[in-house]
Amino acid sequence: MPLQVLIVEDDDRIRAVLRLALEDEGYQVAEAGDADTALDLTRKAMPDLMIVDLMLGATDGYTCIREVRRSSDIPIVVVSARSDTHDIVAGLEAGADDYVTKPFQVKEITARLRALRRRLRTAADDAEPDIVLDADPRRSLVLSRARGAARLDGQDVPLTVTEFRLLSELARIPGRVLSRQALLEAVWEHGFYGDERIVDVHIRRLRTKIERDPGHPAIVVTVRGLGYRLDPR
Repeated sequence: MPLQVLIVEDDDRIRAVLRLALEDEGYQVAEAGDADTALDLTRKAMPDLMIVDLMLGATDGYTCIREVRRSSDIPIVVVSARSDTHDIVAGLEAGADDYVTKPFQVKEITARLRALRRRLRTAADDAEPDIVLDADPRRSLVLSRARGAARLDGQDVPLTVTEFRLLSELARIPGRVLSRQALLEAVWEHGFYGDERIVDVHIRRLRTKIERDPGHPAIVVTVRGLGYRLDPR
């Protein structure tokens, strides 16, 4: 059964171009011209992937992404004319996995979706043993690659696919420092065209979900000038 992509875009021309390109790639495509329609569609039948514009009118793309993230970890790609660093960071912090600025080449969008699909398959197929990240009996944290999840006190942590892949990559060799570029190449595959800010944003989001004190992280540690290191407790 083909994967379904929901395009949330208020420009009819862009929606039409994306639909044709994605259908050529074998996707089943659903469309929404505004955030409210998109949220209604996701409640009825959650798509496998989403492409979301940020400028959607009364209810913007940020709000749409945050609402989806309340109940789903599906991969989300932002497509926006906003290219300022603040806007990119805000889109990622709202819960997007990737960010593409307009104008764009359609093949760039399809490449991002293929990379996200590979992340999904890798998370599902990885059968490596569980890794204990925090052994405190009052707050146990375990990464299960076989299940594609992290569990905090026996409950699944709501990680997105990108957050899970980041944590898994850091956990492959605990104590090893990985540069932002190395994480881009391992997790995003296409390297997000060299933009290392995306790593920092996803690490920040990951810390809010797994650290005892996200403001003073002890599991995913910053090594100034080098990158990040995972220190199991």
